[in-house]
Amino acid sequence: MKDTTAPRFGPSAASTAVRALLVVLALVGALFVSAGPAAAHAALTDSNPKDGAVVATAPENITLNFSEQIQLGEDAIRVLDPTGKRADTGEVLDLCNGNLVQYGVALHKGLPDGTYTVAWQAVSADSHPISGALTFSIGAPSESSVVLPSQEAGGGIVGVLYGIARYAAYAGFILLVGGAAFVLACWRRGASERPMQRLVVRGWLLLTAATLLMLLLRAPYTGSGELSGIFDLAALKAVLTTKTGAALVSRLLLLGAAALFVAVLFGAYAKKVAAHPEKPEEPEEPEEEDDEDSSRKDLTFGLALGGGVVAAGIAATWAMSEHASTGLQPGLAMPVDVLHMLAVAAWLGGLAALLTALYRSPSLERTAVRNFSRLAFGSVVVLAATGLYQSWRQVGSWDALFGTAYGKLLLAKIALVAVMVAAAWFSRRWIGRMAERTAPEAEAENALAQREERAAQEAEAEVTVPDDPERAAQLARQRAAMNTVRAKRVRDADPERTGLRRSVLLEAGVAVVLLAVTTVLTGTEPGRTELKEAGRGSAAAPAVADRPVDLTLPFDTGGANGKGTVRLQVTPGRTGSNALHVWANSPDNKPVDAPELKVAFTNEDKQIGPLPVVPDKLAAGHWSANGVQIPIAGSWKIDVTIRTSDIDQVTVSQNVKIG
Repeated sequence: MKDTTAPRFGPSAASTAVRALLVVLALVGALFVSAGPAAAHAALTDSNPKDGAVVATAPENITLNFSEQIQLGEDAIRVLDPTGKRADTGEVLDLCNGNLVQYGVALHKGLPDGTYTVAWQAVSADSHPISGALTFSIGAPSESSVVLPSQEAGGGIVGVLYGIARYAAYAGFILLVGGAAFVLACWRRGASERPMQRLVVRGWLLLTAATLLMLLLRAPYTGSGELSGIFDLAALKAVLTTKTGAALVSRLLLLGAAALFVAVLFGAYAKKVAAHPEKPEEPEEPEEEDDEDSSRKDLTFGLALGGGVVAAGIAATWAMSEHASTGLQPGLAMPVDVLHMLAVAAWLGGLAALLTALYRSPSLERTAVRNFSRLAFGSVVVLAATGLYQSWRQVGSWDALFGTAYGKLLLAKIALVAVMVAAAWFSRRWIGRMAERTAPEAEAENALAQREERAAQEAEAEVTVPDDPERAAQLARQRAAMNTVRAKRVRDADPERTGLRRSVLLEAGVAVVLLAVTTVLTGTEPGRTELKEAGRGSAAAPAVADRPVDLTLPFDTGGANGKGTVRLQVTPGRTGSNALHVWANSPDNKPVDAPELKVAFTNEDKQIGPLPVVPDKLAAGHWSANGVQIPIAGSWKIDVTIRTSDIDQVTVSQNVKIG
């Protein structure tokens, strides 16, 4: 036999196995998070009055515009006067119309002058809580005693617990589905192995406990943020009527069906496989299939079909309530998300099952390892296809891929995935060596195992069992420990098995780095959205009817303190009369007190314009104009000219579609 065994590392194989499994479980979020638009939460796009505005008289109501559909509960919008008292009636007004997502709240009559604070909290369509605040002044700004919570929605201890439960649910799903798939598709005799049973059952328990915890934490997570909110039965009842609440309840019901599946898999099916093991793949002489073989195959098919349906249903509870259910093409994104999650579970859960078997089950056949190689390869193909679609859904353009923080992080993630695939290739090489082991080598290993077993039996035969029960029990424990060490020595003598362990551990190590990058990615604004907000996406950034045109353009006049950004907003962003607001800020987000700013609109297709607009300066870095006429719909070029000194001036432009 060729000596290909590499030096061992780590204090013990058992402790290494535990660390290996923990590392694999750390990969839980790495590919799941990319299953949908990361951090694609709703955003406040406009308000009336605007943030920081000074109005002459008190408005009748406050309106807030959002980038996508949201869910508002009672008391979701609060208006506080300078002393901190409520200035609104408390009734949330639904002013949505078509693509316009607008909510508001009516104000009390006769409000005094001063600075008012508007605080809001909602749940975006992807199930994540969002919140924010703005101020406006009636008559003139004043001091305000209002102190808003520094903690964002979904933060604090409740947010931490909810995040832990969320990723624990992913881990449980991976172990449950991937472990069961490994048994049915790769190693059917593994149904009677204790390590496999414990792995899958623990996955079910973890997923069930995490789902229950998420259901209890959902109300405080999206509302008060107080841990005591888990005991609020009225809030829990309200959660059950939401999309996320319905998904969590559906998951618990499906887990009941999964429990039945696990019971059959490790009960009747395990006994049937143990009593009637499968014949070799290529028997020397074809034999007729008996009733037991037919019954076992029927049960295998039934478990695979039923388990697949249950697994897809559980995966769909994520797709129907989170990222995939909102944004571009949700009807296609949700089934793609289900496929993505199933492929992740088959690959990573199967990897965890393979590591468990390599360390805990010396009798793991090479055929099972080869079968997992095929399963992992198919899973990676599905992951590549679904991940490509999801990346397009988030990025949308080469400019966003290379010119935004999200795109750069995505490139780093792709590089890490490539490293993981390379590590998997090494694993496949070891698998190939295991599969191609020659008959003399296999016979030599069997002979070694038999010699060890005979030696153990002879040693036990020489030992006289004492009459003392305690001494007898002690000797029995010693013999069991010796048998365990002996089995481990025989198992570790397999160089291919050792090499496979280490290559799989390399995959898991790279996965830890991948998880760190993906965690940052989930908190980064998607490239498609970032370019849309910055106005750098395409030659004509699309504008949605009944929604303001909102552009942010960088400028550099070339002089001292001449760098910054101008944000331009055209409301309502359609033909006819519009209101124009322009803000200029320095790189450190301070207002730029430019002496002059001008705007011009040009429709080059219809040869209209430029139509000049000279907005009035309201405050340092803020200009406004009313009655800006857009005569026709189409693609309009907006030129913003800003002068920061007597001689330093620049014009920046962007094309937009105005409906």
